[in-house]
Amino acid sequence: MALFLFKRLITLLATLAGTSVVVFAVLEVLPGNAAQVLMGPDASPEAVAALTAKLGLDQPALARYGQWIAGLLTGDMGLSYAYSTPVGELVMQRLTLTVPLALMAMALTVVLALAAGVYAAARHHKAGDVGVMGLTQVGIAIPNFWFAILLILLFAVHLKWFAAGGFPGWEDGVFEGLRALILPALSLAVVQAAILARITRSSVLEVMREDFVRTARAKGASPRRVMWGHVLRNAMIPVITVMGLQFAELLAGTIVVESVFYLPGLGRLIFQSIANRDLIVVRNCVMLLAVMVVVVNFVVDVLYAVIDPRVKASDI
Repeated sequence: MALFLFKRLITLLATLAGTSVVVFAVLEVLPGNAAQVLMGPDASPEAVAALTAKLGLDQPALARYGQWIAGLLTGDMGLSYAYSTPVGELVMQRLTLTVPLALMAMALTVVLALAAGVYAAARHHKAGDVGVMGLTQVGIAIPNFWFAILLILLFAVHLKWFAAGGFPGWEDGVFEGLRALILPALSLAVVQAAILARITRSSVLEVMREDFVRTARAKGASPRRVMWGHVLRNAMIPVITVMGLQFAELLAGTIVVESVFYLPGLGRLIFQSIANRDLIVVRNCVMLLAVMVVVVNFVVDVLYAVIDPRVKASDI
C-alpha cells in the first residue's frame, strides 16, 4: 500500500508541475497589456510603462514564473491588479460559496444517480427501467443554464419559495446560505445525475451477471442483500471514476450557473478577472482549480485500492 501511495503521489506532483508551466505559458501568450487595460485607452505611454514596471510585467517570463511558484509554495498569491487586494483573500472569499455549491450539487448527484441507476438495473427491461432511462436522456439533453432559468421561473417567480438570485452571506445563518444554493445546486446536478445514473445502471447490470452473484442467490440471500451487499460494491469502480471527474467539473464549471443566479463565487471572479485582464487572479484561480482536479483524482485512486484490492496489487 505504501508503494502504491508513493507512486500516486509522485504522479500528482509531476502533474501539478506540468500544469503550472502550461497555465503560465498560455496566459503569457494572450494579447493585450494589463497595465493598458487598467489605465484606460487614453493613458499616456509613460503612465502605462510606469504601471507595467510597478506590476512587474516588464520582467522576463522565467523570472515571473519563478516568483509565482515561490509565492504559491509560501501561500503568497500576489496582489490583484484590478482590486488592489491580495489574491488569496479574493479566492478564499469566493471559495466559501463555490465549494459548498459544488458539494451540494455533488451530494444531489450521487443520491439521485445511485437511486435511479440501481432502481433501473433491478427492473431491467421493465417499465421502471425504460422510464428512468428516458428521464436520464432528457436530463443529459438539458443545458444547465436553461434548466436554471426554468427553476427560477417555477420556484422563485410563481411559487415564491426561493429568491431568484443573489447570496445573503453565511453571516446571515447557515440555513439561509444553504437555502440560496439549493436551486443553483439542483441545476448543476441534473445533467451530472443523468450521466451517472446511466453509468451506475450499466455497471450494476454487468456485475449482476457474475458467478459470485448467482452463488449468493443460490445460498438464499435476499435480493436486497445481494444488491447492496455484493453487487453495488463491485460495481462502484467505474462509478467512482465518474464521480471524481464530475466533482472536478462542478468546481470548474460553475461560471454559467453563478452568472444566472448572480452568485459571487469563484466562477464569476474568473470571468470578471478575464474581462479586467487581471492575469494574476486568473492564473491563480485556474491553478487552484487544477490542483483540486488532480487531488480529487488522487483520492479516487486511493478509493480504488480500498474498494478493490486487485487494483493495488496490479499496480504494484
